[in-house]
Amino acid sequence: MTKTIDYFFGIGSPWAYIGFDPFIELAAQSDAEIRPYLIPLIVENGAIYSRDRPDARRAYGVKDLRRWASLRGKTLDFTNRSALSDPTPAGFLILAAQLKGLDWVELTRALQRAFWSAGADIGNADVRKAIADAAGFDGAALEAHAALSEVSNLWSSNREIAKEAGVFGLPTFRYDGELYWGQDSLPFLERHLSGEKLVA
Repeated sequence: MTKTIDYFFGIGSPWAYIGFDPFIELAAQSDAEIRPYLIPLIVENGAIYSRDRPDARRAYGVKDLRRWASLRGKTLDFTNRSALSDPTPAGFLILAAQLKGLDWVELTRALQRAFWSAGADIGNADVRKAIADAAGFDGAALEAHAALSEVSNLWSSNREIAKEAGVFGLPTFRYDGELYWGQDSLPFLERHLSGEKLVA
């Protein structure tokens, strides 16, 4: 029987960026299919945006991100974050790629890397198109598709599915009815995929 992992993620989450490649590798090693759900944070379920957290928690969060990024072999650029546009439209580009049957994994990787490691303003359409083109996609065609109602409908549908599933933060993985929140939960997901019965 094919193993299927529901993957709830977002471009604007540094944690989703840090854990992306290890997750993709784990799914491949486990012969598991990934069912992607690109979503925002689900505040109704308890998600808290970084900007709404106390200063002490935000400061610690940045340190923790840097530690994990180093462990995962990635760099993070936090300079001028407040000057960057909302990355949500970049997510719509990925949804468009999914609907067109294109390699959403590679496009996600390119956009995340540009946003989190290079500080690129992926909220800007011209920047997005250039990144997509450089990654081997037709950026203009993806931008045009991203403006269609089927993409916004998929975004809304993904959000509702995540909300009903109890998802709040990013990334979250669901396998065999069990949720695993955070890229630091990948060891638990790996053990579940291998058939180990977990205590929960």
